Amino acid sequence: MRYPRRPRLIGGAVLSVVVLASLLYPSATASAATTLPSCRALPFSAKDFPRSPHIDNRWLPMRPGIDSVLSGTVREDDGRLHKHVIRSTVSSVTKLVNGVRSLVLFERDYEDGLLQESELAFQAQDRDGTVWNLGEYPEEYEDGSLADAPSTWITGIAGAHAGVNMPAHPSLRTPVYCQGQARSVDFLDCARFVRTAAHTTWAGHSSNHALVSDEWAPLDPEGGHQLKYYVAGKGVVRVGAVGGANPEVLQLTHRTRLSAAALHRIDLQVLAQDRRGYRVSPRVYGKTKPATIKPAR
Repeated sequence: MRYPRRPRLIGGAVLSVVVLASLLYPSATASAATTLPSCRALPFSAKDFPRSPHIDNRWLPMRPGIDSVLSGTVREDDGRLHKHVIRSTVSSVTKLVNGVRSLVLFERDYEDGLLQESELAFQAQDRDGTVWNLGEYPEEYEDGSLADAPSTWITGIAGAHAGVNMPAHPSLRTPVYCQGQARSVDFLDCARFVRTAAHTTWAGHSSNHALVSDEWAPLDPEGGHQLKYYVAGKGVVRVGAVGGANPEVLQLTHRTRLSAAALHRIDLQVLAQDRRGYRVSPRVYGKTKPATIKPAR
């Protein structure tokens, strides 16, 4: 799953990009610190995916009904800290994207209690166990009202390419990989793994076996780096960053499985946003097929 492209904090302290480069890329010089590697879209084929979406990658499981909340703060341009909450729900809605039946992740971004963005993210796991990001439809809100969805991208449309959300077998030897590419909206996210068996804490819990990824956007060099801490069986438990403006820190504060009734209400919201997408983003989202509720097994 992606989060707003804002640089974030690690342990509450902002570090410079030069420090980050020296930690993650020991051979990098100060002058090279702002020119970290880019990445290219990876080979993608609908033939590599099962007919029915099922995501059980141990580092990023997505079972329909799982509801997660990441809470923290962000320092905005006014110099003040603002409350920031991201709520992600794995719906039982699916959507056919570029020949692949994907699960729809419903993600809402709140600042100071007000909805800033409501996103449908399309996720699918191939037969080898790699989780892919097939596209995103993020609606932006201003003062509680829908403004637009200018960052919409869908693989196979307008030259956009799918990207890897989580490899099947992540390790420090995993090469830098592309998380998605859509040049028409200046979107390109790259990632690599920088630590394994890392210690991390979140909401009264702790682990000595976290996997840490470093993510950056080569087309937005001032955006800094986003660090994500993954725990097996749970997914993302902490988000931090280095460099850039508007730093924020997030940690997992809630993770549960919704009741059938609560999940149905979420599914209806997802379907409503899916329908709205044809009006809001006719040139991109309007070229997709309508989402449907996944039949119960």
